[in-house]
Amino acid sequence: MAERGWRARAVDLALVVAAALAVTLALDVLDLPSPSLFGGLVAGLVRGLAGRRGLAVPRPATTAAQGLIGVSIGALVDLDTLGAITRDWLPVLLVTVGTLLLSVLAGLLMRLQPGVSPVTGAFAMVAGGASGITAMARELGADDRMVAVLQYLRVLLIVVLMPVAAAALFGAEPGSGGPTVADAGPGWPAGLLFAAVCLAAGAPLARLLRIPVPTLLGPMLVAAGLDLGGLSGGADVPAPLETAAFLVIGLVVGLNFDRDGLRTVGRALPLALAVILGLVAACAGLGAVLAATTGASALDAYLATTPGGLYAVLATAQDGGADATFVLAVQVLRLFVMLLSAPLLARWLRHTGE
Repeated sequence: MAERGWRARAVDLALVVAAALAVTLALDVLDLPSPSLFGGLVAGLVRGLAGRRGLAVPRPATTAAQGLIGVSIGALVDLDTLGAITRDWLPVLLVTVGTLLLSVLAGLLMRLQPGVSPVTGAFAMVAGGASGITAMARELGADDRMVAVLQYLRVLLIVVLMPVAAAALFGAEPGSGGPTVADAGPGWPAGLLFAAVCLAAGAPLARLLRIPVPTLLGPMLVAAGLDLGGLSGGADVPAPLETAAFLVIGLVVGLNFDRDGLRTVGRALPLALAVILGLVAACAGLGAVLAATTGASALDAYLATTPGGLYAVLATAQDGGADATFVLAVQVLRLFVMLLSAPLLARWLRHTGE
């Protein structure tokens, strides 16, 4: 009987994964952000609501997915990128801290919605690092279902509105940046070795140093260290592994949905939409401050402070003739500040508000 039950669960999980892959392909065709995470979320949500028995992703798969997302984020760091903000480091740092404070304020506003805890509200509104925040949300005491939906609602709005705002308000000229040549890196074998080293060393090192969420932040910091030390050779997580990691995190969140959870998220959407639009506008204000205190153009500063949608932001910067290196540097700095601050933020909110 036990073996039969194990086989039934394995078949059930395999069918959900197949459905997630199908949704991922459809969303990829539509050019939506993070299609594999959304694919896993949708497939998991449908199974979570329709299934009579609960279904969970095996813990080792979840741990590996968190680690791979950490490695992928850590690999964004390099000396050339960070060198772009060396001269203006103080204004950039102040704007980054300002974004964190705006995220906390937005999260406190979300507390007006019944059923939203301080930690959940703050994590749902953290401006940047949507995939990392979603992956660590449950471990830090937030409702990962609410966090995932609201984080990617913000990303979707930014992807839609940002190119229009960049052209209409900040003078971006689509096509003026010319074609860009992507750096293919050293290939997937080196990327696989890079990811394996970061995973093997990251979590144990983070536990030794008592860093919170060691399965994500440990590999992230090791990957960043290897990049900054010139030891990575430009390697990155192979695309299929990165896709699988996002899909697993989406499944983990989706499978936890039930009807009550779905109703809670649905009731929060009107307030969340208003708060997100306010956050986007406030971050544009920080962009104006950044432009006034540095040599960055209004377009560069706006794109650098846009709260999320990193790859869409870079594509707009490259296509619109902005300084993509400066934009990436500010975005990556903010990404690291948000993710490394998240455990401290969660602890403080639990202590003061719960």
